[in-house]
Amino acid sequence: MSVSGTERNSGSGPVAASAATMRLSGSWLIIVRTVWLVLVVPSLGLFVVGLPAYHHQIQKPCVATMCNIAGELTVKGLRALTTLGVSVSGYAVFLTIFWVIIIVVWSGIGFLLFWRRSDEWVALLAAFALVMFNLTYPGLSTTVLSFFYPALDFPITLIGLLGQVSFTLFFLLFPNGRPVPRWTGLIIPLLIVQAISIVVPPSLPFSQNSWPGWLNGLLSLIIYGTIIVSQIYRYRRASTLLERQQTKWVAFAIGTVATGFIVFGLLFNVFFPVVIQPNSPYVLFQFVYPLLLLVLPISIGIAILRYRLYDIDVLINRTLVYSTLTVLLTLVYFGLVIGLESLVRLLTGQALQSPVIIVASTLAIAALFRPLRRRLQTIIDRRFYRHKYDAARTLAAFSATLQNEVDVHQLRKHLLAVVEETMQPTHVSLWLRQDEQRSKPHADV
Repeated sequence: MSVSGTERNSGSGPVAASAATMRLSGSWLIIVRTVWLVLVVPSLGLFVVGLPAYHHQIQKPCVATMCNIAGELTVKGLRALTTLGVSVSGYAVFLTIFWVIIIVVWSGIGFLLFWRRSDEWVALLAAFALVMFNLTYPGLSTTVLSFFYPALDFPITLIGLLGQVSFTLFFLLFPNGRPVPRWTGLIIPLLIVQAISIVVPPSLPFSQNSWPGWLNGLLSLIIYGTIIVSQIYRYRRASTLLERQQTKWVAFAIGTVATGFIVFGLLFNVFFPVVIQPNSPYVLFQFVYPLLLLVLPISIGIAILRYRLYDIDVLINRTLVYSTLTVLLTLVYFGLVIGLESLVRLLTGQALQSPVIIVASTLAIAALFRPLRRRLQTIIDRRFYRHKYDAARTLAAFSATLQNEVDVHQLRKHLLAVVEETMQPTHVSLWLRQDEQRSKPHADV
């Protein structure tokens, strides 16, 4: 294993990386690639072999207090499904195809990373984690296969262990493959212990289910707290400009997934609890979670392949603006509806929900949309993108100056000031070429 500096091109242009990246070469590269394929290909094979078993099992009602197969319904749920005009076999086919698509996306990005970046240690780890992590999603074909063939319990448990360890280890070592600061490497044994406790059967004493709740919480707090501290320290103290952009992509994906899980968790548990019941045909809405998780492999793939890295700043900016705008307009809308209804009740003494109130509130929201969006854009640019905001204002002012200034010397001063303020170079100089007036012969045509 060798360490060398790298220089890559992003989708937006050349980006130089001065930090050393852990790279594999020679016999080490051949050995690691072989081990990767030996572990990954049979694991995918078990998933494919288990698809018929999953398709068969999903058509049967679950009789346990907790259904362990993803998408499995009770007898009542299957009957409710048929009343909606959906056959049980069609439901099973849909779920089977759905999970195949999910696994294809995760594994496809993993194989793409293996093909393009397998000589980089962190890219190889990411490729391995993306393929292995989702293969043991609770209740998928690989898990169902162990119900019919108990002899496969050990290899399936091993796949789950490797997937859990590699995925968490990736977030600890990303983006350059080293623990930063060095002491964060001490949590790797704890990470392995936690992964083992998650994947082993609940009947074993080492299972997480047999631990006291406070111990599980403490272990998770130490592991994930260390990862968060490590990534913040990297970003502020050790990362290059390229590595910071990579970190932004992955952090944005994690933030999106976490926010989505919280929002949908509240919706399903507080407002629509019927969705999470195995006797409800609306259980399909739960599969918004696997779709939401697709943000992770896509963002990791972009970050490691350095594809359009610098677009993340625009994406984060627009997300901040429009998410805040949506929340504010929603609050204003309901505030107007409730306020106007209260006013009507106070004046007329009747509790009436008039269509006029709905129309007036909607028109008010439409009128507020553009000015509120511009105001939010300005606030976010000033708060989070101050340097770019000042640079944009300076360039806009210089554009206005170009239209009015005719003195070359004054224009030169303005140009140097703009370059110095927006780019902040160590030295600025301007060379003007003096064109000589030369007489040229004219030819009459």
